[in-house]
Amino acid sequence: MGESYEDASATESVFADSEASAEVAAEDSVDSAIQARPDIPVNLPRMAYVYDYGFRLEAEGIADLQDRHADMCEAAGPYTCQIVSQSQSGYTDDDYATGRLELAVVADQARAFGARLGGAAETAGGEQVSSAITGEDLTRNMVDTEARLRSRILLRDRMMEVLRTRNGSVEELVEAERSVAQINEEIDRARSWLEEMRQRVAYTRINITYSSATAPSSDFLSPVASAVGAIGTILGYMLALAILLATVAIPIGGVVYAARLAKRRLQSEAIEA
Repeated sequence: MGESYEDASATESVFADSEASAEVAAEDSVDSAIQARPDIPVNLPRMAYVYDYGFRLEAEGIADLQDRHADMCEAAGPYTCQIVSQSQSGYTDDDYATGRLELAVVADQARAFGARLGGAAETAGGEQVSSAITGEDLTRNMVDTEARLRSRILLRDRMMEVLRTRNGSVEELVEAERSVAQINEEIDRARSWLEEMRQRVAYTRINITYSSATAPSSDFLSPVASAVGAIGTILGYMLALAILLATVAIPIGGVVYAARLAKRRLQSEAIEA
């Protein structure tokens, strides 16, 4: 009896060890499966940024600072910075001037380039009075456009296969050719739109405005000039009103005069009778 009990205990111990080993093996298998599972791809947001900077300095220094900023862009190279537009206006008599410069800078260097713009302005005696950063998330638009582009290319390839094998009636082949032409137009539009969005993500737009410290003051003769200019408008309205009244009054006056003349004749005839 003792030996049977010991054998049973040994058997239970073997089973327990086996179950524990099986659990450990199962956990190792699960861990291995988790580690072997491919990572889920995560797409970073595709952002298109616009930087706005405003600088204030003396009117005579705006042109030089604007040219210096443009030279900094050209020195960086066309693959780093490109000039989009440049304009300037000024009033020498009032010591007032403004300017605007638009640049396209590669996205990963935009912030550093903006700091260099501020440094150049300080060197020229100006100060930065405004700055703003705005971004637009183009991820969804780009993903949708890429998916549509792939589907249209696949459909175009299938239609081309129909045309190559010449399977179908003449009407079906003609319709397939029309469909291929239409699909090619859609593919070209999608590619153009996708390329434009990629450029907006790759290059950050930097808008720079320049202004002098004071705006032009009002002139003493400005109100007088405005009043003189308004006289012509007032006279024009008065003349138009006179013409309108004459157009209405002349026919009415003619009718009234004819009525009075007829009344006088009737009265004269009644007296003579």
